[in-house]
Amino acid sequence: MRFFLIATLLLTTYTAGIVSQNDFRIMFYNVENLFDTSDDPLKEDDDFLPDGFMRWTPWKYWEKLRNITRVITAVGGMQSPALVGLCEVENDSVLFDLTKRSSLRVQEYDYIITDSPDDRGIDVALLYQRHQFKPLQTCEYEIKFSRKNIRPTRNILHVAGEVLNGNILDIFVCHFPSRSSGQRESEPARIEAATLLKNKVDSLFIRRENARIVIMGDFNDHPDDKSLSQILGAKSLLSPLQRDQLYNLFRHRTKEPECGTYKYQGKWEILDQFIVSGNLLMEESCIHVKSNEAHIFKAGFLLEDDERYYGKKPHRTNVGPRYIGGFSDHLPIYMDLILILEHP
Repeated sequence: MRFFLIATLLLTTYTAGIVSQNDFRIMFYNVENLFDTSDDPLKEDDDFLPDGFMRWTPWKYWEKLRNITRVITAVGGMQSPALVGLCEVENDSVLFDLTKRSSLRVQEYDYIITDSPDDRGIDVALLYQRHQFKPLQTCEYEIKFSRKNIRPTRNILHVAGEVLNGNILDIFVCHFPSRSSGQRESEPARIEAATLLKNKVDSLFIRRENARIVIMGDFNDHPDDKSLSQILGAKSLLSPLQRDQLYNLFRHRTKEPECGTYKYQGKWEILDQFIVSGNLLMEESCIHVKSNEAHIFKAGFLLEDDERYYGKKPHRTNVGPRYIGGFSDHLPIYMDLILILEHP
């Protein structure tokens, strides 16, 4: 009788198909001024030259690459992140050095990078593991401001690619205009960036049936600020779930003490975020966010004592021109997707 039950179970499993799950980790990281040591005469990169204000030597540059490699590897844990969004990278040569000439090369990443009009020459990029993600289409969208006094900023990167179960993910990597001139003065620039992003997302929902969208970036705004909550329309996870609506995986955490990716004047802020389409939050979907959670990677080696305020703060590469050998002024974020793989 026992043999009969086992045989029946095996036969049922074979005919119905074997269903497995695969964790597909996605990471985002503002790496803070990943410049090479060569002069680009068309960009304002003079500070990051060996004889520039930051005294940016080849040794410091390669140490920076080693530190970024350490962070990506640590976030991956037992398995490297399938996708890594980056911002504040100068050009494709630094990504070539990172993915092909540093110890990160064993993780077999290729990369896609924008060519933005940003005055300093910094861009956004996507690293992807070839065996987990196959790019099918790449676009970048320039943010053209209506006000002429706003400096050019980073383009938005959009990559559509196929994952292991044959479905398509639409990935957006963003680095919205900074708050350097003040939050109120600079907000219109981020609103225009969010408007462009919203238009591209809406067109995807119209053109692509069951579009699966992941937006990641340093938005220089909080999840409940106007650019993200009103213009982009990214709702909290506490809101009713709709398939073709955007949800910010960090919006419901804005009131948590000590929760943030960036520390400004002693206060943690969530500037780096994941925003996803509602269908990625449905457990019955063949691709969905694991436990509907995103995480801030707050490992001890990324932090140092905050002597001016209290607690800890990100361990940076430089404080002004003083080199301290840390990692970045931002902490990385990550989330896991569950891919349902069916084998006949």
